Amino acid sequence: MPALDVVRLWRVVPVLALLLLGGCSSLSYYSQLASGQWQLLQARTPVAEVLADPGRDPRLRQHLALAQQARRFASEQLHLPDNQSYRLYADIGRPYVVWNVFATEEFSLTPVTHCFPIAGCVAYRGYYSQGRARGAAALQKQAGQDVYVAGIEAYSTLGWFSDPILNTMLGWGDERLAALIFHELAHQRFYVQDDTAFNESYASFVEQQGARQWRAARGLPAQDDIRSAQRDALTALVLEARQRLQALYAQPLPASVMRERKAAQFERLRHEYRTLRDRRWPGDTRFDAWINAPLNNARLLPFGLYEHWVPAFAALFAQVGGDWPRFYARVEHLGKLTPAERTAALQALMPAVQHP
Repeated sequence: MPALDVVRLWRVVPVLALLLLGGCSSLSYYSQLASGQWQLLQARTPVAEVLADPGRDPRLRQHLALAQQARRFASEQLHLPDNQSYRLYADIGRPYVVWNVFATEEFSLTPVTHCFPIAGCVAYRGYYSQGRARGAAALQKQAGQDVYVAGIEAYSTLGWFSDPILNTMLGWGDERLAALIFHELAHQRFYVQDDTAFNESYASFVEQQGARQWRAARGLPAQDDIRSAQRDALTALVLEARQRLQALYAQPLPASVMRERKAAQFERLRHEYRTLRDRRWPGDTRFDAWINAPLNNARLLPFGLYEHWVPAFAALFAQVGGDWPRFYARVEHLGKLTPAERTAALQALMPAVQHP
């Protein structure tokens, strides 16, 4: 393990120890966080060693070789941090690195937040075990909250440690792997405590724009416009449904009536999706599993957090003529504003109308 990571791990441990004094629940949760991060750090191997080992899976070596090209592109062209992150590899033997538990109150789209010593307050709680995540979600559901458990392929330690490429990041192909590297490095480049929607939308924009430039740099055509349009169309439908639910929850209605109208809104979302699917991409059922699963407020949270401000950051990028250093300077300026000022500034950057 790199010496710097050892030093930083020992700097974090006393902070965790203080948090553990909060009780058995805190002890269990923070113990699994420390253990999970330690196991991940221990599993890392320099990518250069994997590439030099003829005994390793040729497909893995091919994926990692292209990932290292994307990693260099990230620093040289996208002006993202140039450090050891994503120049290491770790196979952790499971499909996701963590499972995040998102939760809201029954009649609210505001996430239940959790505060941590490094990341600040975020809109989810992460678990290195799917069983632990489901157990925590079950308890919150019993308390009357809307809950959603999502498997996560990668996360950033915000530069505290050298984050590796994980086996969990390889499943969707080389383009997705490059995009994830851009996304996670964007968090290292800039991060605002206590504003998940800002952080994730910003990193999602860097991911998407970076992926476009990465393909162009290799002389490849733009990625499948149809699939991108499908994703954008679903996102737009979900964000519109969130707006309708927000208006609904602001009304002084009895719980029974609110519950009935809430269910109707989710059915409307399903109907709008199926109508759009059948009209614009018949026979393509890529999002059917998601739309047909039980829907609740928490299940919509990732759209509001990861996608909501992406058009605003796209507009900001256009304003600076696609100049990455100027873009980051503007992002940092937004990050220094008060939450209310930041929201107003982002809203002013948003397109007037968004429709699929």
